[in-house]
This record gives sequence, C-alpha cells and structure tokens, in this order.
Amino acid sequence: MNEYNKNTSQEKETREEEKIKQETEELKDEKIEKFGQVVMDGEEFSDKIHLLTIIGEIEGHENLSPNTKTTKYEHVLPQLASIEGSKKIEGVLLLINTVGGDVSAGLALAEMISSLSKPTVSLVIGDSHSIGVPLAVATDYSFIVPTGTMIIHPVRMSGTVIGAPQTYDYFKLIQDRIVSFVANHSETTKQRIEEMMLNTGILTKDLGTILVGEEAVKAGVINEVGGICQALKKLHKMIEEKNSCEE
Repeated sequence: MNEYNKNTSQEKETREEEKIKQETEELKDEKIEKFGQVVMDGEEFSDKIHLLTIIGEIEGHENLSPNTKTTKYEHVLPQLASIEGSKKIEGVLLLINTVGGDVSAGLALAEMISSLSKPTVSLVIGDSHSIGVPLAVATDYSFIVPTGTMIIHPVRMSGTVIGAPQTYDYFKLIQDRIVSFVANHSETTKQRIEEMMLNTGILTKDLGTILVGEEAVKAGVINEVGGICQALKKLHKMIEEKNSCEE
C-alpha cells in the first residue's frame, strides 16, 4: 500500500509539473502574441533577458484602425515599470521595426527606456523611422542590420499649412525635444541632426534623410551594424560587467 501510494503521489506530482509547464508556455505564447514580449532564459546563459518589440505604428492618445499593426504605449509603459522593479530580469533587448507614429507617446517610451537601471540594447531589424529614431538610441547600446533604415525628418502635422505662429512654435518645441534627446543618447550633435532633418536632396516630396545600415553608424546615430547574435552577446557582456561591479 505504501509503495502504491508513493507511486500514485509521484504520478500526481508529475502531472502537476507538466500542467504548470504547459500553462507557462501558453502564457509565454500569449505575451508574445498580444504584446510582442517574452523573458529569454536559455540554458547557455544564466541571466534573464526581457525581449520587447516596437513593431508597426506607435499608437498614442488616439486609437488607430484595427487593420493597422500597432504598438500601444499604454501596454509598454507598465511593462517597463515592471522590468525596473523585477529582481529576476537583468537586461532588456529592444527589437524595432516601426514607421513612427504618435510623437508624444514615442518620446515617453524613449524616456522610460533610457531611465532603466538594467542594461539595455536595441536592434533595428527593419525600419526605425521618425519617432522610432529616439527609441533606437534610448538604450545603452544600439545595433542596426545592414539593410535596416532610419528616416530623420522634421515634426509634421496633418495637412500642409501651419495656420498660426503659435502652432509653429509648438511644433518647433516638440522638434527641439526630439533633437536634444537623440543628441544626448548618441554620438551625433544637435546641429548634425537638424541638418539631416532639413535635407532637401533625398526625399523627393519631403524634407529629411534616409540612413541605411552602415550610414546610420557613420552618422553617429547607431553604435554598430549587427544582428540578433551580436546584440545578445553585447547585452550578456553588459550584464556580466554590471554584476561584477556590484559584487
């Protein structure tokens, strides 16, 4: 009887473990599907990395069309706060492929990312346009794939005419905030950023500059050309160095 009860108890524990494992995997899949994020804790490295994605258009104070792929900033902000407060998460990898979006929301996300105490690395895997530029440089170190693009252009509004001096001043103030943020978190200068914003020779129907891969590095906006392998190795190294300093 004792042996039977022991075996039954072990089988029950095994079933419970399998159930918990399955629920964990389902929760992980749900987080990836809904929020584009997951905690990476593979066997090769002991530290845990939170993978966060900025995909599509950054949605801010107004809801976009259901057919539009968006990153909702009200979903990302609580996650960033949770990451900062977590003792388990040791680093953040930010994957970016965005055409831009709400300036206020994008800048708020960039400020939150830059203020994290955990080591952070960004990787531009497709596009990082408009307000995506501050997001790409908000991390401690940044990468861009060889074919990745960044578009730096002036702050724009719907329509073609700015009807009052006050409106122009307001948009100039927003633009100055973006320029200052990018300059403070990259190897380029305010003057160079403004020159790229006002360039008339690249975008046929607009002002601005397109930087592809290595060009973004040469301009001082991004630190290095690389992919997921290089980004993860850099982040693990940064985590190791941070842990060594704290010991």
